[in-house]
Amino acid sequence: MSNLLLLAELALIAAVFAGLPLLYLWKRPGYNFFQKLNWVLVFMTFDLIVFGAFTRLTDSGLGCPDWPGCYGTSNPWHAIGEITLAEAAMPTGPVTVIKAWIEMIHRYLAMTVGALILIQVGLAWSKLKHLGKRPLLGSLSLLLLVCIQGAFGAWTVTLKLQPIIVSIHLMLALVLLACLTAYAQEEWEDQLSSVRQLQVRPLSAKLLLLASVTLAIQIFLGAWVSTNYAVLACPDFPTCMGALWPETAWQEGFTLWRALGLNALGESISPMALQTIHWAHRVFAICALAALGLLSLNAFSVTSTALSGLGRIARLLLTLLILQALTGISNVVFQWPLVAALMHTAGSAALVFCLVRLSSWASWSAPIHIKIAK
Repeated sequence: MSNLLLLAELALIAAVFAGLPLLYLWKRPGYNFFQKLNWVLVFMTFDLIVFGAFTRLTDSGLGCPDWPGCYGTSNPWHAIGEITLAEAAMPTGPVTVIKAWIEMIHRYLAMTVGALILIQVGLAWSKLKHLGKRPLLGSLSLLLLVCIQGAFGAWTVTLKLQPIIVSIHLMLALVLLACLTAYAQEEWEDQLSSVRQLQVRPLSAKLLLLASVTLAIQIFLGAWVSTNYAVLACPDFPTCMGALWPETAWQEGFTLWRALGLNALGESISPMALQTIHWAHRVFAICALAALGLLSLNAFSVTSTALSGLGRIARLLLTLLILQALTGISNVVFQWPLVAALMHTAGSAALVFCLVRLSSWASWSAPIHIKIAK
């Protein structure tokens, strides 16, 4: 199949996938179409992140060992001969029929998000006179970000799941989710209204920044654990290999540019290095729980019916923190079950969503506490 025909078929598949949510939005009453599309993009990107974790956890990242198609075709049906031969040669290898479909569905979802962002750009362009340049510039930035994310998706395959590439791919997906959420929560139409409501911002922006930086570091450490397959390097809890502070090999474990399963010298990575990677994520989790917990307490310290939205997000944040701790421990105690691992990744994405939503109530000045008279 020629490259042009392959790209045309993939574009058609993306159009079909994108058409389903568009049809749903078109018939659904409520917000205007532009605003609805923005929130659907948030939902689709969250799903894409979770399905990407499923792709990685089922070892399906090389289910189709080329990019953007599968053995030069638009879907595994057309490549069934090559896939069957590869599976027969290595039954437990990276290429099987199921893994090929998982990998391609992940790519289809990614193309769908890209197609919907293109439509978002078109809508922002059509509203240029009405809404000004900001929505268009924001949407173009999102398009650039999703293109960069696509490039890292390609390198994930061509560089054979190199840990730093896969980790950056996940981090960029979460950055995309955060940016889409920030874009969606902008009420573009309402900003033009002559009516302005006083916005109370009781949340500490300093705490929000601290929590965001801490969460970003913790997510990267978690990605580094996952992409190096170091989840079971410490098979016990709360100790690691029976020690409260195990032996470590920081330089070997955190040499970023190296192939999967190898160290910087091209030799097999040592168990001690994998142990170090796991231990770093586990120890820094204490810092992440403390920072995010403080942010939750700051949000709960404001008691006002006018801030019910803040209360809902704060409760969600606290619930997610508890679930993250439980699923993280479950990954060790129950030897990395797929459901717990997926929930752990989904929880990370949900925490990012919560922090962006909390930004609406954040202020750099001293928090304003409101008391409602009885």
